[in-house]
Amino acid sequence: MESCNWVLNYKYVSLLLLFFFLTLSSSTSSSPLELVITNTTAMHRNFTALSDFRLINRRILNDCSASNPSLKINIISSTSSTLSDDEFVTVTVTGVSKPSNDHWVAMISPSNSNVESCVLNELYYLQTGDTAKLPLLCHYPVKAQLMTNDPDYLSCKKKECKKLENGKCSVTTCSGSIKFHVINIRSDIEFVFFSGGFLKPCLVGRSIPVRFANPKMPLYGHLSSIDSTGTSMRLTWVSGDNQPQQIQYGDGKKVTSIINTFSQNDMCSTIALPSPAKDFGWHDPGYIHSAVMTGLKPSSIFSYKYGSDLVGWSEQILFSTPPAGGTSDELRFITYGDMGKTPLDASEEHYIQPGALSVIKAISDDVNLNNVNSIFHIGDISYATGFLAEWEYFLQLISPVASKLSYMTAIGNLFRDYIASGSVYLTPDSGGECGVPYETYFPMPAASKDKPWYSIEQASIHFTIISTEHDWSQNSEQYQWMQKDMSSVNRLKTPWLIFMGHRPMYTSSSGLFSIDNKFVEAVEPLLLENKVDLVLFGHVHNYERTCSVYQSVCKAMPTKDATGVDTYDNRNYVAPVHAVIGMAGFKLDKFPDTVSNWSLKRISEYGYLRAHATRTDLNLEFIISNTREVKDAFHITK
Repeated sequence: MESCNWVLNYKYVSLLLLFFFLTLSSSTSSSPLELVITNTTAMHRNFTALSDFRLINRRILNDCSASNPSLKINIISSTSSTLSDDEFVTVTVTGVSKPSNDHWVAMISPSNSNVESCVLNELYYLQTGDTAKLPLLCHYPVKAQLMTNDPDYLSCKKKECKKLENGKCSVTTCSGSIKFHVINIRSDIEFVFFSGGFLKPCLVGRSIPVRFANPKMPLYGHLSSIDSTGTSMRLTWVSGDNQPQQIQYGDGKKVTSIINTFSQNDMCSTIALPSPAKDFGWHDPGYIHSAVMTGLKPSSIFSYKYGSDLVGWSEQILFSTPPAGGTSDELRFITYGDMGKTPLDASEEHYIQPGALSVIKAISDDVNLNNVNSIFHIGDISYATGFLAEWEYFLQLISPVASKLSYMTAIGNLFRDYIASGSVYLTPDSGGECGVPYETYFPMPAASKDKPWYSIEQASIHFTIISTEHDWSQNSEQYQWMQKDMSSVNRLKTPWLIFMGHRPMYTSSSGLFSIDNKFVEAVEPLLLENKVDLVLFGHVHNYERTCSVYQSVCKAMPTKDATGVDTYDNRNYVAPVHAVIGMAGFKLDKFPDTVSNWSLKRISEYGYLRAHATRTDLNLEFIISNTREVKDAFHITK
């Protein structure tokens, strides 16, 4: 879900789009991550919702190249003439006649993208959330920065004489430098200089395109479990190479990759209402490789590398397998929702989630201490929403943890929902992605394509992961699956049953579409019937914990143990405990002054939920990412 101000505007536009569509259809058919300070919240907070940059495609573009005839844009990278896989490049603009606080630089990829005026039907770009009359760019920038990020730019401390008269300089120009974090997205990159700010942009000049040293390099490998045995693990990675590659792992084992990709034709859209993913937000994803490592042992450490001799290999990486379901008592896992990504530079992007960087850094520290067996990310993954290059920045951000252990996911509205795509909610939240990039980058052990519900067991826990974006009504395929899956759990083998999805059943935060009462009425009885212990959702961007609740009534309250921790006694089961954990990155939602009595704990800070389970105890801690403080703890016993 999105922040409140943006929700009201965006959802209003969504309703207009839905009305338009229905009317129409009735008549027609040691990465830099380690080098960056983690608390970037303040810098990026204002970029999250309806910033000027997010509306850049809705502005009239003028030509101002004559205003700065001496302008040049130079790019300095660590590899001189090409770009490495992950680096900060310095972009220096020289020959500026008069520095202004409305000067900015856009990073464009591919470099041959059309950055001139693209005047089309105003409905074409309604999904940006704006209703201005004309678009700016036919291709949206990957990111952009104001030149004032160089503190010496406006004062023109870096001067160059362009014309001498009688031994004196009569024409002086200025320069400035800013740094961009660039990762290997395969296609050439160009930096374009604009004046006029984001509201009245004017094209001044563009750099020479620069290419990546190895656009076929295998990158962004991330692991997932394929079953409950702990003996097999899937690795998925991205490359510009369409030939099979390998994983080399363990004691000399090898496995060859299966290759997948997707195209603009796979994105959702309509003739009258083209989507960002279909048009100006599109970026070629390259080739997504996937292979399964077998013959592993549960709760064990192995090493691997992936790639080929022709295009290169990743570094050697250590990873751990999760404990097998039902055969091990103890599990340590981390879970959260709504993470997205935070730039490692001072850039503005189409979507920025201010807390993501601090959260992933804190989780990485936990993982490096061998305190975690697996991770569950329950919806709203990258927030690319039709701007495809942002998926790869997200994959790069989570790589320090997702390459080392099982990274399991659930689908969310911001990469699945789209008009007439089969989603429950008829809004264009995914920007036209309609789940295709998500299911390609994150293949989960689901039954088939676009049926992204599944269950998995690790140690003493049975996890049931659903899609709140697909039909969950009674007699639907997913409802019948939920019913069968939870009723068949062997509680002697896996005594704990945890239910996960994206949209919550309980939240104190107000907002359009925060709670769907029809979803609650259909699915909540299944939770009680099958004695679900814990229910975890995201979508709302804060942390909230309930009593043992059913139909908005507290059936039992926790008691305090000797250390003051809330303890729920499920030896006398009455109802599940719910927790909203959508506080992993997106701008936080506030709580109202008055709340229902089922709400016991409410925290609006960035962090994640850390869990430790044995056969008789389930201990959970809400960790504040910036301070590592345990801000809430609760305990469920059997």
